[in-house]
Amino acid sequence: MYIEEQDFAAKKIDWNVWKRLYRYALQHKKLFYTVIVALVAVAAIDISYPLFTSYAIDHFVVPKSLDGLGKFAILYLLVILVQSSGVITFITYAGKLEMAIAYNIRQDGFLRLQELSFSYYDKTAVGYVMARMMSDISRLSDMIAWSLVDVLWSLLYAIGCIITMFVLSWKLALISLAVLPLLAFISIKLQKLMLKHQRESRKLNSRITGAFNEGIMGAVTTKTLVREEANANEFNELTGKMRHATIKSALVSASFFPIIMSLGAVGTGLALTLGGQGVLNPQTAFIGALTAGTLVAFISYCTQIFDPIQQLANILAEMLGSQASAERVIALLNTESDITDRDEIIAKYGDIMHPKTENWEPITGNITFDHVTFQYKNGERVLNDFSLDVKAGQTIALVGETGAGKSTIVNLLCRFYEPTDGEIRIDGTDYRERSQLWLQSSLGYVLQTPHLFSGTIKDNIRFGKPDATDEEVMEAARLVHAEPFILQQENGYDTEIGESGARLSTGQKQLLSFARVVLKNPRIFVLDEATSSIDTETEQLIQHAITHILKDRTSFIVAHRLSTIRTADRILVIRNGKIQEGGTHEELLAQRGYYYDLYTQQFCEDRTAESLGRPESEQVND
Repeated sequence: MYIEEQDFAAKKIDWNVWKRLYRYALQHKKLFYTVIVALVAVAAIDISYPLFTSYAIDHFVVPKSLDGLGKFAILYLLVILVQSSGVITFITYAGKLEMAIAYNIRQDGFLRLQELSFSYYDKTAVGYVMARMMSDISRLSDMIAWSLVDVLWSLLYAIGCIITMFVLSWKLALISLAVLPLLAFISIKLQKLMLKHQRESRKLNSRITGAFNEGIMGAVTTKTLVREEANANEFNELTGKMRHATIKSALVSASFFPIIMSLGAVGTGLALTLGGQGVLNPQTAFIGALTAGTLVAFISYCTQIFDPIQQLANILAEMLGSQASAERVIALLNTESDITDRDEIIAKYGDIMHPKTENWEPITGNITFDHVTFQYKNGERVLNDFSLDVKAGQTIALVGETGAGKSTIVNLLCRFYEPTDGEIRIDGTDYRERSQLWLQSSLGYVLQTPHLFSGTIKDNIRFGKPDATDEEVMEAARLVHAEPFILQQENGYDTEIGESGARLSTGQKQLLSFARVVLKNPRIFVLDEATSSIDTETEQLIQHAITHILKDRTSFIVAHRLSTIRTADRILVIRNGKIQEGGTHEELLAQRGYYYDLYTQQFCEDRTAESLGRPESEQVND
């Protein structure tokens, strides 16, 4: 299902967004000011060239004299050398600035993604985040660095040309520049249209990135459901909309430059006509007398001044096109996590990047849910006045129907979400009085769907404890009975497993995720349907290991297979966000309630499957 991104289409262009982004350039002051100095030098030299031409015409061409030509040529050559050095400098340093800006924005964006809570990822598709982190940031870093170069050069050159034109002939300058107000009016109108179409285009680009991501990740599902044609039609519709929006934006952008060129030609024509009269008939000319060299310089400024104005229009068009990207990146950087530590908590315990572990109290494992109510932001209430007291070292199993609230309970325990009402206490203290990292560093969480990272088997086991020795890694693998299949791999523990563990079976991936948690040696274990992807034989092997692993640790097991939780200290039947039944396996069977019915039903299904001779691996997820 497509999750709509934040819509920026109704907003006007927000210069505060660009000011925020340009602060990234100021983080690299040496690069920034080197570019500025080089640009000032280059712009000043560019402005001086028509004056050199004017001087040459009035002192060498008109009087037909060569006096001083050698010194003039040497000075001209020096100016060219200085300009070349300036161009090389600002191109080199602007390129470095672009890379530095992209690096800083991506670093901040990635850090923000680490800090955001589960609720952000519940409502935001991966493709949209990827579009912001990759294409949007690349576009912005290029825009910030090079638009800085172009804007400064264009402004300096345009202002310098205008000042020089007024110095040469203020009357002629007023006449030739009279087209600028009309140019400004037309530009403003066209910019609003461009901004509208560019925002729509970037929004559709995010949706297309999301479609690519879902198409790749769901390729197997697409094949099994024969969805190729439907997916292709949906994708074609998206790309068609983007093409339509992009073409509209391109047409509006393309109209900018012919307008500028036409108005520039009008101004130049006026300057040539009236300036020519000042050279040929100075007594009757409206603007007064002009030398031939001055007129040539003036015409040169008239033709060239519209180049920086055209460049500014182009930059503004690019900024308008990038405005949507800027808004989305800033929106990501400004996104606040639903779960944050208070300032005084951070001051004492540190944050996710700067933990003050010396102040962390040790966790014993006593856990209390005190009248906890929880509902999602969409208004769906999952838990209502839920209370539970767990002593350190106890193993609590949660069973019940899908949607009953089992996973919500453990997610609240892990502080992936926080209670809407009530509180959760760890060792007698509300866990909001401690840092998130304090709790989560002592958690071991094994998910129903294991997630591995690209790299070797050894790297993945070591992921939660980077300083673990090879022997510790191997011991963790042995403890969960993962070593036999590991040693069968081509390179043993150094075998590359591919993206998301693509080269391993689901059961093998789950064993590695078990080993990863065991290596971390947490005080609190959470197993969320953790054995549902493992065949019966492997499940039996790991069950003994789990019993050993959970000893003296507080543990929560969310289970569909009831045979895996018979040794739990307490089994809780969760229905509609409340505890309906509770007790040991034997006590619940004796009550002959919901748990008894559920267990009996599973037992009968397993016996039926065995009698039909079905493979055990097919019986696990019945």
